[in-house]
Amino acid sequence: MAFAAGMAQQQDHPSLPIIDFSAFLDGSGKQAVANAMLSSLQSIGFVYLTNHGLSDNDVQNIFNWTCDDPPFTGYSPPGLEKISQVVEGDLEKGKDVKESFESGREEDELMPNIWLPDGVLPGFKEACLDFFWICFQLEKTILKALAIVFNLPEDYFLSFHTKPDNQLRLLHYPSVPLHALETHQISRINGHTDFGSLTILFQDDVGGLEVEDPHSPGRFVSVQPAPPVPGSIVVNAGDFLMRWSNDTIRSTAHRVRSPPGLVSVDGLVPERYSIPYFCCADFSTIVDAIPGSWSVEKPKKYPPISAAEYVLERLAANY
Repeated sequence: MAFAAGMAQQQDHPSLPIIDFSAFLDGSGKQAVANAMLSSLQSIGFVYLTNHGLSDNDVQNIFNWTCDDPPFTGYSPPGLEKISQVVEGDLEKGKDVKESFESGREEDELMPNIWLPDGVLPGFKEACLDFFWICFQLEKTILKALAIVFNLPEDYFLSFHTKPDNQLRLLHYPSVPLHALETHQISRINGHTDFGSLTILFQDDVGGLEVEDPHSPGRFVSVQPAPPVPGSIVVNAGDFLMRWSNDTIRSTAHRVRSPPGLVSVDGLVPERYSIPYFCCADFSTIVDAIPGSWSVEKPKKYPPISAAEYVLERLAANY
């Protein structure tokens, strides 16, 4: 894959593979698409998908709700959430400067939604819930692709993702001083892995997403296409997929910094908007290595663990 080669050559801004997902959706090339996805998830844990089935209108509609509205309940103001894992020398000490709103399915008793009072920002709740369920359908399709590449029944992973115990997050990174980002006084989001099964990321064209180089731990590189690919989404593997696959798939640390090649006239980094959809296994699931991923010669690297236990441990560390 182009990305793996770029990383090996230590380029500053390698590119992720961009995979046309339409051949999986229409059935004309399911295995080929699944194989391409696995190759990228093995090498770096991330992949770009185009023609994924979500309409531009649906994506633009949810982005329209993220701009120019006042903060409200369910909202995390800049600096409140602490997302930082130990990464090669613990260099990342800057507080995250971002604001967000999270929501999930209405029936979630463990982490219930908290909405605005009726009549305040009408239509917002419905827009979030509609997009949540649209993303769930895409999640299920991606999980089918991952199942067949491991020679498992298409619905294998679906049996662990029935609820869904997922989270839709609307993110805004305010404009900040470039110098403060470059000197690690502040961060947009520090290096971390995602703890669920996978993440589907929608983002504007500002850029700034970086992933850890698998060939050089602690070194982060930009993966934003130049120019951005309209209608594309980023899919990255979370810790559960890594554990299920017995490390065949990588759950790669990633962060958000200043966009690559930025020439700032006023000394500021432009604001950035993104919408990650975090896909998690049902909390009742016991995550254990899948059939065929382990053997006497390649034993299981992780003990079985309850999805709920793992998620709550990670969430507790973030605040």
